[in-house]
Amino acid sequence: MPFSQILGPELPYLRRFARSLTGTQKAGDAYAAATLEAILAASDIFDRSLPPRVALYRVFLKVWNSVALHGFTETGPCSVVERSATRNLEALTPRPRVAFLLRAVEDFTQEQIAIALDCSVEEVGTLLDVAGREIAQQIATDVLIVEDEPVIAMDLEALVLDMGHSLIGIARTHAEALHLVETQKPGLVLADIQLADGSSGLNATNDILKSVSIPVIFITAYPEQLLTGTTAEPAFLIAKPFKADTVKAAISQALFFGQNARPIVLKHHVS
Repeated sequence: MPFSQILGPELPYLRRFARSLTGTQKAGDAYAAATLEAILAASDIFDRSLPPRVALYRVFLKVWNSVALHGFTETGPCSVVERSATRNLEALTPRPRVAFLLRAVEDFTQEQIAIALDCSVEEVGTLLDVAGREIAQQIATDVLIVEDEPVIAMDLEALVLDMGHSLIGIARTHAEALHLVETQKPGLVLADIQLADGSSGLNATNDILKSVSIPVIFITAYPEQLLTGTTAEPAFLIAKPFKADTVKAAISQALFFGQNARPIVLKHHVS
């Protein structure tokens, strides 16, 4: 299969990643173009045994690490969110920044990130932890956990504190969640859907969002109740049993890009 057919579908994603990494569209496009030129000049650097996007990003990162392209400035419009994200990215050290973007924006697995960065999976885990802590230093926040299972709540608490954030408290019911919010406004909510007394974590977060605009990450054994395809769906939804690195990536992404949640109304009541 010719390179045009292999690479064509992946180029929009590469341009998005390049822009996120470099901070400007012009510089990102320049690195993307340099990547394609490198592949055309020496086709053996593109490993056809890998998934095309992984192989392409692997070449891109080799180019990005070895070639300095100077003189590029962004002249087009840039939103407040984009400017904020760029400032946040610039504060991250290079390899953790790459690992974070591959995980949070490109949805690469740790194994795929290891291939793209030419390192071990263990090193990827370390890089993501570093990125999470560096992000927390910039955007440390107070977290509310809405979860009725004590062991899971303790795991989430340890994870949040390890990343450098603070904990408002753990709520087991809708009423407890609203009571905690009355005393201190959270900057992030981690919420289950079905709670101890039969109340709804979804309803609790919707009530919280009436008074404050913040990110919400749902961590639930019933993801199908929110992924109906018929109404607005949450930006962050993690199925139980969860992996710690998945939750960490979602927390970092939600805070880093300022992805605030909106109330979700389901056609069928979630109890």
